[in-house]
Amino acid sequence: MLDAPRAATGCLAGVRILDLTQFEAGPSCTEALAWLGAEVVKVENPKGGDPGRTAFRGGEVGQDSWYFLLFNANKKSITLNLKSPRGIALVTELARKADVFIENFAPGAIERLGLGYDAIRKINPGIIYAQVKGFGTGSPFEENLAFDMIAQACGGIMSVSGDADRPPVKPGATLGDTGTGMLMAISILGALYRRKGTGQGERLEVAMQDAMLQYIRVCFATQAATGRPAGRAGAKLYASGNPPCGIYPCAPGGPNDYVYIYTSRANPAHWKRLLHVIGREDLVGDPRYETGQARTAHEAEIDEMISAWTRQRDKHEAMRILGAAGIPAGAVLDTAELHGDPTFEKRGIMQTIEHPTCGPFKMPAWPVRHDGAPPKLRPAPTLGEHNDDVLGAWLGLGEDDVKELRHEGVI
Repeated sequence: MLDAPRAATGCLAGVRILDLTQFEAGPSCTEALAWLGAEVVKVENPKGGDPGRTAFRGGEVGQDSWYFLLFNANKKSITLNLKSPRGIALVTELARKADVFIENFAPGAIERLGLGYDAIRKINPGIIYAQVKGFGTGSPFEENLAFDMIAQACGGIMSVSGDADRPPVKPGATLGDTGTGMLMAISILGALYRRKGTGQGERLEVAMQDAMLQYIRVCFATQAATGRPAGRAGAKLYASGNPPCGIYPCAPGGPNDYVYIYTSRANPAHWKRLLHVIGREDLVGDPRYETGQARTAHEAEIDEMISAWTRQRDKHEAMRILGAAGIPAGAVLDTAELHGDPTFEKRGIMQTIEHPTCGPFKMPAWPVRHDGAPPKLRPAPTLGEHNDDVLGAWLGLGEDDVKELRHEGVI
């Protein structure tokens, strides 16, 4: 059970966001804003909705996918046929009432629908118009399609991931998608803040490829220092020179039975503490290991010395012992271990939703506490769940109007 009450943050209370995004890069952005209290209205195709509803489906046929639930909490859903002139007209009217308009369609698609920035700005000069694309305006690839893994490949992430003597790898984290979405969310917040004083709207655009450069800035520092492209360092740091630093095997030897141990170059005491913990006090003060530079020459020997100690313990015990001794260390935890850790649920970092068709589902919530409590989490909407609500509250349409729209296939 959650000890702290769940907060209705209200940070963005009264902010209306018209969300024409799908899959992950855009939805992760708008979900963050919804957690912060914005009214996010997701506009979907009446025939199936966001393709993410069926992507990676793990539940029963007819249920929304777990993937969709994870990226669309706290939102409302309406359906509008964007191939219908009436559907486009309704989106335009909704945009007139919105504070933020956001889309991540294929390049040029939103403009072909007549919903580009110039068209929306004419009817709502104060609109914050946000676009997430694969490649940026002016890029030779700006017309290309992109997904998370394409952004990671073209944005440098893969080139610095993996072991030095092995091919590049794609990190498990969806940096191309959610990593881009978070940068756009921050930018929208900045634009909203400025508009409070000026009333001025603006156009925001972020390319997934461009966003990746933010996540490899340390690698650019390494390149500047060495004059060579940053390489792959496996589990070690790019600019190490201060071993030990890496992943060490633990008992009983399963696929994730490892602990990460790091001794900071900023604190020489870490190395001395580590020697005491592993029972090698005899090496304290030994000139072969006294400095980071000296230890670099003996890195393989040091790694084996530490591995001999970690192999005798499970990763949780190793982390507890090392952490208690003031040595930075972290067990390599898999998704099942994180999902089953009761402390995350107790603190509200993981929360359980009750979805009307999928049932209970535990998922990560917004991790920032507001006045000591995490924001409330509401389940992702069913397709078109809020048609009557939004069309009534935003546009003043009555029950008969909405019935007519259904009859015409507009919603």
